[in-house]
Amino acid sequence: MPGNTSFWRDPVLPHVESRRACRSRACYKPHSHPTYSIGAVDAGGSIFTGSKDGKVALGNGSLVLVPAGCVHACNPLPDAHWSYQMLHLDAQWLHTHVPRLDASSASVLHEPVLYAQFCAMNALLFSPASPAAKQEALLALLHACADASGASPLPSHAARIPMQLRPVVQQLQSQPLASLAQLAELAGMSRYQLIRAFRAATGMTPHAYQLNLGVNRARSGLQAGSALADIACELGFADQSHLQRVFKAHAGITPGRYRG
Repeated sequence: MPGNTSFWRDPVLPHVESRRACRSRACYKPHSHPTYSIGAVDAGGSIFTGSKDGKVALGNGSLVLVPAGCVHACNPLPDAHWSYQMLHLDAQWLHTHVPRLDASSASVLHEPVLYAQFCAMNALLFSPASPAAKQEALLALLHACADASGASPLPSHAARIPMQLRPVVQQLQSQPLASLAQLAELAGMSRYQLIRAFRAATGMTPHAYQLNLGVNRARSGLQAGSALADIACELGFADQSHLQRVFKAHAGITPGRYRG
């Protein structure tokens, strides 16, 4: 039985997106999102990397809370498939409505009652229920996650980046095609020093950060209805095929299937 993936989005609730993946074998490169993410494992096993505890084994009913900007990956066990749900929340919206969850490190929860609440909330999102009912269930879940994790606001990943590297991050945000030589000069470091310092601060090399940034911007372009070829050109990918390969490596799905 092949795996399948479905997405839920609603322009009335633009701050939330949900994904369901059944019997997936997709593997992900380490990556980050501009959104706050909550994942739930429905079946099978996987390994999560990105929490303060290092690699963590996940099983049926595990929940993973991933702050915006946190580099992570979650992949199935070798030669196996798994099923999961993933919720993405606008980081600013979350900070306004549930600031206790606006932490800087990922956490893993094994709470059967909370997992059941997540499943019920996500089923409601995919249903014809009213936006008001969906919003109420979403907020209830988020406050329950904050209670279960003992979360409290901590400095964001951006705030914890050393001052010397902040101009590099700002340059990548404004000019994603900046070369390593340009970035090293901006930081006053050698290329090797920059790669080492940047990885220590962000969890990625500058090049991996550029690709991850491109994938996240491609998500926005796809949702806005832009043509894939135009997105690839705008973001500096060699061609449409290059963007497709990088996107699937980071998102576990092709751009076409993500667009829906």
